[in-house]
Amino acid sequence: MVLVQSPLRAGLLRYLGARPYETYDVEALMQTFGRIRVDVVNCLRELVSAGVVRAVSADPVLYQIARPPDPDYARLVEDFLADRPGESAEDRSPAIQRFREMIGRDEKMMVIFESIRTVAKTDLSVLILGPTGSGKEVVARIIHELSSRQHQTFQAVNCAALPDSLFESEVFGYERGAFTGAFERKPGRIELANHGTLFLDEVGDLSPMAQAKLLRVTEEHRVERLGGRTSIEVDFRLICATNRPLEALVGDGTFREDLYYRLNAFAIRLPALRERPADIPVLADRFLARFCASQGLPLDARRLAPDALQLLVAYPWPGNIRELETTVSRAALSARDGLVRAKDLQFLHPVTAAARPDAPLLVPLRDVERDHIRRVLDALQWNKKRAAQVLQISRETLYRKIADFALAQEKRT
Repeated sequence: MVLVQSPLRAGLLRYLGARPYETYDVEALMQTFGRIRVDVVNCLRELVSAGVVRAVSADPVLYQIARPPDPDYARLVEDFLADRPGESAEDRSPAIQRFREMIGRDEKMMVIFESIRTVAKTDLSVLILGPTGSGKEVVARIIHELSSRQHQTFQAVNCAALPDSLFESEVFGYERGAFTGAFERKPGRIELANHGTLFLDEVGDLSPMAQAKLLRVTEEHRVERLGGRTSIEVDFRLICATNRPLEALVGDGTFREDLYYRLNAFAIRLPALRERPADIPVLADRFLARFCASQGLPLDARRLAPDALQLLVAYPWPGNIRELETTVSRAALSARDGLVRAKDLQFLHPVTAAARPDAPLLVPLRDVERDHIRRVLDALQWNKKRAAQVLQISRETLYRKIADFALAQEKRT
């Protein structure tokens, strides 16, 4: 059947066919499949035109499986739905299922997912940028699990947790007798990642010495154990992540420019949770459902009260997705009669007056971001390089935001 050769069309048809009495809007299907709106809409339009799916309402448009009038065609569709092929890499990947839980109404995350799918097919080095708790390691694991190296090892190293004295022995390995306590040979993480993926988290925290050693390995793809006399050829895919502004660190001379360009063959920037406030209610509901499932309760055994939801949306979430999940789970424990109220929420950081349920109308995040960027630019006399460093964003991002917010330097008389 030509119609179902597209993986997304086939997935939609299979998903709707397994739930013949339920209806779904585009947004729900976007979140389920982690695909951008235009892809889902186009596939649904083709399925509707073929007569295998029908739209059952106009506003919002809801979709449901439909039995086409042609008996032969109906039999083909039923045979297709009855056939259960092997799971795809995406269906098997726990990291992808975790990432789909991070997708809400904002299409930023779906666009990022498309970028992940694209770069996973290559062997390019990837630099993942984003604040703490935004899911950088999840993205790294997705890239590995969708790549040709998926059946090989994934080695993760937290650079911030390794002092210089341990970095070389942990990452490069050592020979027996290389130092006091080295009683046997130990391969390093780079060697263990041979034919697989090496993930360096918080790479911006590497010391100059560690940066120089890492640069040499990325250039030569050979590694020498501490105390060793021969180099070992290694073939690995390098993925790095950081919550620090590497461009600014390069400008300050604290991060090697040549290494930066080696690592930054393809960049993925994960937005902070405060950049997509519309997703907070969606994610909070998912985390509540997950909590209920883990406790053996019905998925709707916990619900968010309006005052709790207002607090969640107004809170800045410095810990991002990770903090939201722990906050919601903690509140669900103390909630009585199944309703999570504002008093049940305990935040890790002080809640501002604007976040109180009795506070005046909340200010949109876009307005706060625009005003803050303007203040920084004015304070630095519109020195965009310095402003980008202070804001911890790239200059390209700053230029885009200046245009987006229609900001202009005021002429002084």
